[in-house]
Amino acid sequence: MKDPTFWILARASGLTAYVLLTLSVLAGLTVKSKPFGKAIRLPAVTDLHRFLALLGLGALAIHGSALVLDTTVKVTPQALLVPGLVSYRPLWTALGVLAGELMLVVYVSFGLRKRIGMRNWRRLHYATYAIFAAGTVHGLKAGTDTSHRWAIWLYTGAVGAVVTATTWRVLTVSAPKPRTQEVKHDHVPHPDRQVAL
Repeated sequence: MKDPTFWILARASGLTAYVLLTLSVLAGLTVKSKPFGKAIRLPAVTDLHRFLALLGLGALAIHGSALVLDTTVKVTPQALLVPGLVSYRPLWTALGVLAGELMLVVYVSFGLRKRIGMRNWRRLHYATYAIFAAGTVHGLKAGTDTSHRWAIWLYTGAVGAVVTATTWRVLTVSAPKPRTQEVKHDHVPHPDRQVAL
């Protein structure tokens, strides 16, 4: 019997990377929409967002390495870089490779914000939605644990949380801000000044 260690590690690290990606996306959405008001400091959430993304990349690296070392599915080191080289469910594994590469690009862009400009950085950051969608489809279609009820609940919960947080952000950003009435001092009589009737 083949040693299942690397196969188990590949599955566990893949699911871990997906959970960390989900948490990173949720933390990123929290930065803008502020669902908890002033209860949470935004710099702390931003740092958490970046840290979760880094942990997700680490789990992704373990996932890829374990797949290369395992013999259940033949995966070469080149297949981790070039989408479509894995014979097992090639379309869905290619989505996983693309999601991982985009995830790395977005993470690296944190350090390049001043160089590429905030507007371009924000536009690039919208790729996070594509990464999350590709990672979800990759897990559902290429993952071998998808048939388990707990896995379905994991993916359903992740998608539901991201959709809910995105909806909240859209509603809070597009909602009109309450106008404060300005007091015109020209029409307010001075207390020492007598008003003629």
